[in-house]
Amino acid sequence: MESLDEVIDAMIADRVIHRHRRIWLILIALVVVAALVILATGGWKEKKGRTVPTVDAPTTVTAGRFEYSFTKAEIVRKPKTDYSKAETELKVYFDVKNIDEEERKSESVGNELLRLVPGGGQDLIKSNGSTCHGDKTSWQLVYGLPPESCSTKFEVEPDFAADVVEIGVFQEHYEGDFGTLGANEDPYWHNEDPAAVVRLKPTVVVDDGKSK
Repeated sequence: MESLDEVIDAMIADRVIHRHRRIWLILIALVVVAALVILATGGWKEKKGRTVPTVDAPTTVTAGRFEYSFTKAEIVRKPKTDYSKAETELKVYFDVKNIDEEERKSESVGNELLRLVPGGGQDLIKSNGSTCHGDKTSWQLVYGLPPESCSTKFEVEPDFAADVVEIGVFQEHYEGDFGTLGANEDPYWHNEDPAAVVRLKPTVVVDDGKSK
């Protein structure tokens, strides 16, 4: 038979175990709640988006095979007419130069390389790439030539307004794929990731279709 001391020791040990178990359960619950709150508020995206430098325009950003010099931004409003709904677009202006010393090929700025950062945990908005020399979209930038004056557009809501807009600049990397599974190990431009965030103060422009 167990002695009284052994019974008391067993009871104390059992209470300690239950007390520690409750503490661990409470800690686990708090971690789960915190993770849900962060995900609901887009906290992960905000933290990730600020691991790169934020700079104010006018500024020059080197990212992958391009060098951008951002100058200004416009919120272009198109009023409602008898034949169309009201529309708004964000237009960002920049000079861009092809600095691809790896392949030295002509290339255009893809729509995934410049993205609007809405904030508040919302998804990034891709641009239309680049428009250079007037209305020529996806203009091929030749390596070694001077910068071209271009712009890019973002589709936004008709009531979009902002004192400052943030543009995420992504960079591609010249590298091969992991060849273990038979993928091509020869390097090429891909795997874009954030390089910088550029802040611009946009002006509002009304496009009534009458200007030449």
